[in-house]
Order: sequence, then structure tokens, then C-alpha cells
Amino acid sequence: MNTSFFGELLNSITEQGRTLLDTRLGRSGEVPLEDLCQAILSGRGEASGVALAGEVLSSYKQLDGPQKLAFFQALRDHFGANLEVVRETVAALTQQPDDPLLLRRLHSASEPRRQELIRRLNLAPGGTKALVAMRSDLLDHLRTSPDLIEVDRDFEHLFSSWFNRGFLVMKRIDWQTPANILEKIIKYEAVHEIDGWEDLRRRIGLEDRRLYAFFHPALVDDLLIFVEVALTREIPGAIAPILTEERAEITAEVANTAVFYSISNCQKGLRGISFGNFLIKQVVEELRRELPSLKTFVTLSPVPGFSRWLSGALKDEASPASSLLTPEMAAHLQEQDWPQDLDAAKQLEAVLPNLCAHYLTREKHRNTRPLDPVARFHIGNGARLERVNWQGDLSVNGLSQAHGLMVNYLYDLKYIERNHESYAANGTVAVSSAVAKLAKAVPEAKQLTSAS
Repeated sequence: MNTSFFGELLNSITEQGRTLLDTRLGRSGEVPLEDLCQAILSGRGEASGVALAGEVLSSYKQLDGPQKLAFFQALRDHFGANLEVVRETVAALTQQPDDPLLLRRLHSASEPRRQELIRRLNLAPGGTKALVAMRSDLLDHLRTSPDLIEVDRDFEHLFSSWFNRGFLVMKRIDWQTPANILEKIIKYEAVHEIDGWEDLRRRIGLEDRRLYAFFHPALVDDLLIFVEVALTREIPGAIAPILTEERAEITAEVANTAVFYSISNCQKGLRGISFGNFLIKQVVEELRRELPSLKTFVTLSPVPGFSRWLSGALKDEASPASSLLTPEMAAHLQEQDWPQDLDAAKQLEAVLPNLCAHYLTREKHRNTRPLDPVARFHIGNGARLERVNWQGDLSVNGLSQAHGLMVNYLYDLKYIERNHESYAANGTVAVSSAVAKLAKAVPEAKQLTSAS
């Protein structure tokens, strides 16, 4: 049996169910969307349930922005937990605390009804893909309607189960991969833009380049996440030599370093569902089996929040940034061509790497985890912040988000688990002695202890 068989089966069930719907509800297109959702939860028949789910998803797709917002508000207001039953069951449990039937009843009543609705919508042909797109819309509305957060948490809770590691399939993408997948690689690349087919060929069609992606059986011919890898003889400090057309290709056998230089999430609706940590670790194992000569596994990563943090810090006269970065230096950073000004670049080189090391290791998100999202990802995976690279990315985007700085996170296989456990338990950021020294030069900051 395969996915096409099940797809045909679901379509058959749906067609049968539409006949039942016409009998039960009249023309379903005339029934309000919320009523269709209520009918899904009250029904028991498989055929009519699948057909209803298909009608809901099809009708939702036709809504405009305000109508979609109203739909999410209805999910929030009318499809929550049954609070009356919850209260009754809690009261009964105080009298019979060991009754397993009451415990199951409490669990069932406390679950928001919209979770069961989402499960049943998933039964429709193409339901998973439609629900991922629906959550993407929901995330857009969260910016102006944060009271929808509970609805989003229900989507995230279910997606974390549906897209767990056991369902994911890793594939290497190469020049023989079907064109529709290659087109999506170009579209989804989020870190270093791919400039057409020839640029893509240089990233996947040469011996010293690799690209791996995760797929899910419910999202046929679409990707979840992919990582681009360069095989090199040393740890790189800049992205331009990796992406340039003029570089000299090497054979995979002479490479000793695998560089993860771009990781792109492809599905906005799956934000918050962790794939990257599994992908990187699986790619490391795959490369070790294929190329035993590889000894070093490292990233070449952007620092997307550094410029924004520095701009805010400079407004505070008491901040470490204000004490290191003079008004003259700050003025240089406002000039787009400052890297071509040798004097300005020399002044900035003396302080920006230090401030970046400080930002990555001491500035915390909610006082617990690194403020920078890329740092949170790699440090949380057990990597070590190995090096801060001056003028690592002089593209417009690189200068805008990190004043040209890039960093290396080292995946040292001997210490990954130890680093991960230390970070999970205490928020400890594993750093090399070189990065610790950079951060130590920033005043009014706690001293760092170098990690192994």
C-alpha cells in the first residue's frame, strides 16, 4: 500500500460523504463555517466526517483576511474546553481521587474541543497541508490579535506529534532530484539567496557540496527543512569564498571539514516545531559514514539580531556597548560603504567582535537563553561557539543584520551531549577560549568560563 492508494480511498469516501451531507445539511456551501465545524464534532460517520472536513477546508480557503480572523476568533470562543464538565469532574475527584474513570473524564473534558476539530479536519484529502497553511495565516493574525495564542498552542501541540522525528525522511538533494523539488529549494532558501539554476548547480552538483532535506509523507513533494554543506580543508571565516563562482573545487576525499552554511525552514506554518537539530545530527552521521576523512563539523552562521541589539544598547549610556563604541565609530556604521574605509574598518574591528561575543554569550532572552535565535538553536543542540569572524558577510543583508560578522559553531562529537545537558539544565553557553577572551574585554560583564 502507498500514499496514492490511501489518497484515492479518502477521495472515494469524501465523494460518498458529500451525498450524505446534502441529505443532512442541505447544500453545505450555504451552511455557516462554524456550524460545519460543530457538525464535524457531533457526527460519528466516517464518510460524512471526511466530507465535512473537506468542505470546511475548502470554504476556509476562500475566506479573506478579516473572515479568517473571525474564524480563528470563533475557534477561540466556541471550541475551548468544557469548563462545566471540568468543574464537575474536579469536584467528584476530591471525593474519589483514585477513580481512573474520573481521571480519564477530566483529561477528555479539559482538552479544548478545537484540538479534536483539527484532528478531524486532518482526515480530509490534503488535510495536513491545508492545516499547515491555516496555521501560517494564524501566525500572521497573532501579531495584532495576541489573544489567539491558545488557538495557536493547540495547533503547535498537535503538529509536534504529527511531525515528530519518527515520521521524517531525510534525502540528499542533487542534480538528479526532480525539478519541482529543485525549484522549491531556490524558493525557500532563506539565508543566502540562490541566483537561478547555475547557482543551484554549484551548491548541489559539485563533489565538494551537499544538500540534505527532511520530508514528511503527508506533504507530498514539499520540503520541511534543508541544510547546505560545503566540504573544505579548514574552518571558513567568510561566506563569499564558499558561494563564489571562481572557487577551486576539491575532491570530497581530501576534505577534513564539513561546513553547515545555510539552514532553511520551508513551512511557516510549522514554526516552533523542531527539525533542524535532528537534521544536522543525522547529516553528521551520514557524512561520517560516507567520508571517514571528515574530522570537523562546524557551521558558518549569521548573527541576525546583533545590529538590532547594538542599536538599542547604544541608546543606553550605561551599557557596555556605549563604553566601547565611540560616537565616531557608531557614525561609521551608518555608512553603507564603511568596509571600504580602511581607517573606519580598523577602528571597528577592535570592538565589534568583542561586542558580538558579549551579545551571543551574555545577552539573554527572558533572562535564560541567548538573545540571538541562531545561537539558541546551535547552542541548544550541543554545539560550541567557536569563533567570531570579522567581515564574514559583506552582503547588504550581512551588513544590515550583523555589521558583516559571522560566527562558527563547532559540533564536537565528544562534547555535544554534555554541552546540550548543561545548556538545558543551567542555560550554560559553551564557548571556546578565543570567544571567552573576546567577551572578557567587554566591561561590566560577568567573566566566562571556557568550555572544552
